Amino acid sequence: MSLSLSLSTNLFTTVGVVAVLMASCVVDSSAWADSPLVGEMKTIDGKSIDLASYKGQVVLIVNVASRCGATPQYAGLQKLYAANKDKGFVILGFPANDFGAQEPGTDSQIAEFCTSKYAVTFPMFAKITVKGPAKSPLYKTLTESAGTPGEVSWNFEKFLIGRDGSVIGRFKTGVQPDDAELVTAIEAALAK
Repeated sequence: MSLSLSLSTNLFTTVGVVAVLMASCVVDSSAWADSPLVGEMKTIDGKSIDLASYKGQVVLIVNVASRCGATPQYAGLQKLYAANKDKGFVILGFPANDFGAQEPGTDSQIAEFCTSKYAVTFPMFAKITVKGPAKSPLYKTLTESAGTPGEVSWNFEKFLIGRDGSVIGRFKTGVQPDDAELVTAIEAALAK
């Protein structure tokens, strides 16, 4: 009888420990309910990707343009990506022609420009609209859920998303990729 009781107690203890371990490994799905990282988007080469595939990473989303005074930020973004990609960080570039028609090219022209001029290796997506009534659902969620809500005001505005899928920072065009404010926010998010 004591052997049977001992085995039962050990079994319940083992099952309880396993349940606790499993629960601690599950990502809180409620945090993802309002995450901008949902839905399919087209990459710059026309492939579909589910933004949820970036769950668990620190993500910097940037609306980009090839003919903007801020276009040289591509170099800084690439450097930031290269320095942090092995730590769970990714930059997602979204070309947009919403500001002064500064991104008039096709997706293939934009891809060629980014790789030949700036050696960009971070994921780039098909051209989208980031402001106004036709803005993509991604940017609708970003601009509504950022700490400072409102329309994107220019090219190279940056949204930082934490590992839990929430928008944890918004940085205007003037904030360079190597700016201490942005780098500190990324490092803090990576440390979580």
